Amino acid sequence: MRNETMHGVSLRGRDNASRVGLLLTLSLLGILFTSTVILVGVWTRLVDAGLGCPDWPGCYGRLVVPDAERAMAHSPDAPLESFKAWVEMIHRYIASGLGLLVIALLVAGAGLRKYQGYPWGVSLALLVVILLQGAFGAFTVTLKLWPQVVTMHLLGGLAVLLLFVWLHLRLRRFASGDTGERPRRRLTPLWGLAILLLLLQLALGGWVSSNYAGIACQGFPTCNGQWWPEMDWSEGFHLTQTVGPNYLHGQLHADARMAIQQGHRIGALLLGLTLLALAARYWREARLRPWLGGLVGIYVLQLGLGVANVLMWLPLWLALLHTAGAVALVLCLALAVWHWREPVGDVNTIRQDKEWAHV
Repeated sequence: MRNETMHGVSLRGRDNASRVGLLLTLSLLGILFTSTVILVGVWTRLVDAGLGCPDWPGCYGRLVVPDAERAMAHSPDAPLESFKAWVEMIHRYIASGLGLLVIALLVAGAGLRKYQGYPWGVSLALLVVILLQGAFGAFTVTLKLWPQVVTMHLLGGLAVLLLFVWLHLRLRRFASGDTGERPRRRLTPLWGLAILLLLLQLALGGWVSSNYAGIACQGFPTCNGQWWPEMDWSEGFHLTQTVGPNYLHGQLHADARMAIQQGHRIGALLLGLTLLALAARYWREARLRPWLGGLVGIYVLQLGLGVANVLMWLPLWLALLHTAGAVALVLCLALAVWHWREPVGDVNTIRQDKEWAHV
């Protein structure tokens, strides 16, 4: 049985190497699984199944969708729509499976947490965020699709996705024997601006969806035939809306929804300009070109999908593609940031890189 050295600690046998391989596989599966959960969640909203089950975590008090008679006995004010109830429960089943995957990662990696460079902190953060996601899932139902909660639930799903990506990348670094001690480049203001604007645009997209403002503006680039129609910005971005009403199909008037849609369009423009500036600034780094090119390409595709959604009145398949594009944009920016920060060569090379990279 051979000896392996990992970060200065002697590991005997193949058990630890196999465990790291398992963790790599599970973390990669988590990326794919989380993307699926996000898309199924969006599908659930698009078919108006968010309140298909009026309670949580069960459906009319049961772990599977009951028949109409039992549903009526449990919640007489919420008649059973079997299709919508099953859509909602399928989403919950898949999300529960994701939670179990996070726990499996934590358990499988517990024996490696003593080794330098093992991303135990990322694993714990993933558990905390997935628990918060479960809470937001419950609040989404109990607060009847309150837009603030729905938007935070979407952002939480993307946070889980990013943590899975970061965990997988850190595990790859750990498996290669890199302790993470070599200096890594800090993010420049331009990188920070790109991250901030993408986060803002994702939040705006969630706000558009949760307030049913996707087709508040007919036509593009104008909105209902005008470049700047009368809009109610204060009501559209009133973040202290009353808790209590059923927000299925939204509660805002047309002028407020137009403001939300226009805000999303303005955010898309600012994000696009920033991504172009980012690509132009760092294009000479060969290892960043695929990711910078990917960012610009995905953004252009997203822009086209957004316009098509407006012109075609938000068909289900196109709205799902738009969400998938947002997920792809998040993944690509995360990988671009990772490759930017990763050191190449010795310490002197990194110092030289920092000098020209500062903006």
